[in-house]
Amino acid sequence: MADWADMFIPDTPLLEIVVRGSVMYLALFTLLRVILKRESGTTGVTDLLVIVLLADAAQNGMSGGYNSITDGVLLVGVIVGWSYLLNAIAYRWQAAARLIRPGSLVLVRDGRILRHNMRRELITNEELHTLLRKQGIANLADVREVRMESDGGFSVTRTYGRSSADPEAPGRPG
Repeated sequence: MADWADMFIPDTPLLEIVVRGSVMYLALFTLLRVILKRESGTTGVTDLLVIVLLADAAQNGMSGGYNSITDGVLLVGVIVGWSYLLNAIAYRWQAAARLIRPGSLVLVRDGRILRHNMRRELITNEELHTLLRKQGIANLADVREVRMESDGGFSVTRTYGRSSADPEAPGRPG
């Protein structure tokens, strides 16, 4: 039979939960921001991080990994709180936004590969050419710019000024 009082009385000091949740969130945010920007795909890093951590925190709280529901709810609150706080800081202060939300990085400009930027993000020539082929571009001379966006995705602008994602662009079925 369930002990209803134990389900709601925290068995871990509340400050410990806040500290553990904060350290894990900030450590994972930093690692994802610095190391795995390209791996996050089209989901923003903070979105991905919140989903993973929330799933883990909620699972522990629901499955009895904690002896109290309060522990799990508090940890979920800490994770959501850090996500909100970092987004609010990035919104209000441009200097912080540059650290929290990485800007886009130009990989190709006017048909020329910017090797330094490619090395910085560990993108090979083959990966770049694969990306261009997927956009229907066979020749670098047809590329005005390729950018790696802050979410890890890529955007391609053709030399004639239209994005390869533009449905009106020549050569695309309409």
